[in-house]
Amino acid sequence: MPRRRSTAGHRASGRACVGLSHHRHTVTPMQMVQGTFDDLGTALADVTFVVVDLETTGGSPADSAITEIGAVKVRGGVVLGEFQTLVNPHVPIPPFIQALTGITTAMVADAPRIESALPAFMEFAQGAVLVAHNARFDIGFLKMAAQLQGIEWPRHTVLDTVHLARQLVSRDEARNHKLSTLAALFGADTTPDHRALHDARATVDVLHALIGRVGSLGVHTLEELTSYTSRVSPAQRRKRWLADGLPDAPGVYMFKDGDGRVLYVGTSVNIRTRVRSYFTASEHRTRMAEMVRLAESVTPVVCATTLEAEVRELRLIAEHKPRYNRRSKTPERATWVKLTVEAFPRLSIVREVRPDGARYIGPFGSRSSAEAAVAAVHEVIPLRQCVQRLSPTRRVGSCALADMGRCGAPCTGAQSVADYGRVVQDAEHALVGDSRSVVQALRARMGTLAAQERYEDAGTLRDRLLALVRGMARAQRIAPLAASPELVAARPAAVGGWEVVVVRHGRLAASTVSPRGADPMPYVRAVRDTAEVVLPAPWPAPAAIPEETEKVLRWLEQPGVRIVDVEGAWTCPVGGAAGARAELEGPAERREAPVFVAAS
Repeated sequence: MPRRRSTAGHRASGRACVGLSHHRHTVTPMQMVQGTFDDLGTALADVTFVVVDLETTGGSPADSAITEIGAVKVRGGVVLGEFQTLVNPHVPIPPFIQALTGITTAMVADAPRIESALPAFMEFAQGAVLVAHNARFDIGFLKMAAQLQGIEWPRHTVLDTVHLARQLVSRDEARNHKLSTLAALFGADTTPDHRALHDARATVDVLHALIGRVGSLGVHTLEELTSYTSRVSPAQRRKRWLADGLPDAPGVYMFKDGDGRVLYVGTSVNIRTRVRSYFTASEHRTRMAEMVRLAESVTPVVCATTLEAEVRELRLIAEHKPRYNRRSKTPERATWVKLTVEAFPRLSIVREVRPDGARYIGPFGSRSSAEAAVAAVHEVIPLRQCVQRLSPTRRVGSCALADMGRCGAPCTGAQSVADYGRVVQDAEHALVGDSRSVVQALRARMGTLAAQERYEDAGTLRDRLLALVRGMARAQRIAPLAASPELVAARPAAVGGWEVVVVRHGRLAASTVSPRGADPMPYVRAVRDTAEVVLPAPWPAPAAIPEETEKVLRWLEQPGVRIVDVEGAWTCPVGGAAGARAELEGPAERREAPVFVAAS
């Protein structure tokens, strides 16, 4: 039977909690408060570790078996108990393994089978943090044994002393990070000899020595130890107090410098957990380490729903333009393609949508993509490309495009207002309605160029076509929501109840969550009554930055979302550009194609 030895009892410890009810809270050095134990992490002195080592018949858990289990339970530097058992693998032990470990086939003939040894070990290790030297090997064998027996493996926190040693022990101190080398370096009481219990005892001494080293670097909790990496500087790690007192709730967080300037804006389903990650190994971005060094406070903004958090993040980035955010800082730089209103309309690239009766597509992320879209239209629709204002009664000389037959030359009077109007009508229909004709014409043109072996020209036209369908699809997605005075939608919340959002002219006006089991309709009425008053922007622009409206659209298109009420119509044009875009970009984009519902 497995052998256990207990040398100390368990110690009791108290826990204290501090409640937080702030919606907004800025943590500064003068406002530091005592957080909960969960806020601060689990002190290493209070953690029960079970250090385990295995001997096996080979190197792979798929085709080898366990021959010995040894483990030591420690807490606060005190050994609480030991566990040791040989295991009958039911196969002969290879000679080289016998020579390495000293465990022979005869020695394990009467030993317990893994079916009884494993449950005994799991009982010994229950609730503890598992530690092993090269934990992937030992824990991998234990998990495979549990799987073969149909036993659910517990969710132990696992600590690997090899990984920790690589962060803390340089090549100048030790030639490698083997257990025998580290045991000699730290003066372990037990010399490892490939017997499970002896190696586990040596690993305990190595673990305590490594904990002593990280303690001098300011690591005092289990959470900090398991995420420790030498890539995180001590200065960055010392800033972890910035997360003290932050709420366990979805929302937005803002890192600020000593003058109150916003350095970085982020969002998370759990503000406190996310902010804490900036001081651990999970944060790899170099610029974030620089940002943390400058940060002196964190301001959280708790949000009712994750959608509200994402929208608030966009708005705060646009407002403050933090130096360490790389995206969404300049929404005002978006460009639109406009079909002008004049006797002989043309395509123009503009910065804003005006209430002038013109047709617009976009917005485009850059001027170059807008120019590519315009060039694609000019490939198949003979709109004039000159920029001067033309008069039906005053004629001017023709340009090269007219001489090439790519323009009807309204400037010379060769094309009347009515004749040119039919060209404009085709362009307008393609841009804001059924885009299939222009897409088909462009694809046919690409085929012709490819047949002529003009592959570079065909590739350029393909890029122009993609820019065009992206701009048209974006406009056709945004415009219906921008025109809707109010849309109310709901989806089941992860914890029960319903997430309810109110969208007005494409802008998120309010959101709330109805409790589990409660009638959601009173919450719907309340959130509508208290939602932001939103005035429409010139159509087809939304009353929010386009990126916000697109986030709202993606939320509305998720499975399970229900439209509670919509004022106006929310529709998608038959033959619109979304289908062409999905076809050109492939299955990944096709999943994002809009599924609109029409209502009145």
